[in-house]
Amino acid sequence: MKENNEQVLVSRLLQKEEAAWRELFEAYSGSLAYVCSRYIIDRDQVNDVLQNSFIKMFRSIDAFEYRGYGSLKAWITRIAVNESLQHIKQNAGFKIIADETDIPDIEMEEEPDLDEISQQEIMEMIKTLPDGYRTVFNLFVFEEKSHKEIAEILGIAENSSASQFHRAKSMLARKIKEYKMSKTAQYE
Repeated sequence: MKENNEQVLVSRLLQKEEAAWRELFEAYSGSLAYVCSRYIIDRDQVNDVLQNSFIKMFRSIDAFEYRGYGSLKAWITRIAVNESLQHIKQNAGFKIIADETDIPDIEMEEEPDLDEISQQEIMEMIKTLPDGYRTVFNLFVFEEKSHKEIAEILGIAENSSASQFHRAKSMLARKIKEYKMSKTAQYE
């Protein structure tokens, strides 16, 4: 979406124009569903969180301040991430490992070679990480949050965030290595 089009859309959204909200949904629902699916695995839950995100956008659009091209996308993405985090915190099965003694030791793999592996395959591997690891990994890598910020968001110690990221990265490296070994074995 070009800057001028984005600015016009924002003014129409501020006027609560129904067609503008449909345009926003059509333009961004796919990418926002992808963002939500980095945190939440179940498709129905992703759709619920996405719906809640658009409701939140509608209710809080008056607080949005247009700051140039891309600011609308950044704002709606932040809402989708926050709604995803709120959802996983409320999910009874979700567990952030807050005590270091609860985190199993995982030997750090060397940095994986990402040649010949698609982004989609890597994203699928990320989805298989335990909830807490996946959440910390996503916040650190995709949302570019510091471990201090992640700790505040999730209510854990800063060193727990760093440890969970380290372990998530190790697990992911191992998954990539196993994937590449299985691909190599297929062709032999």
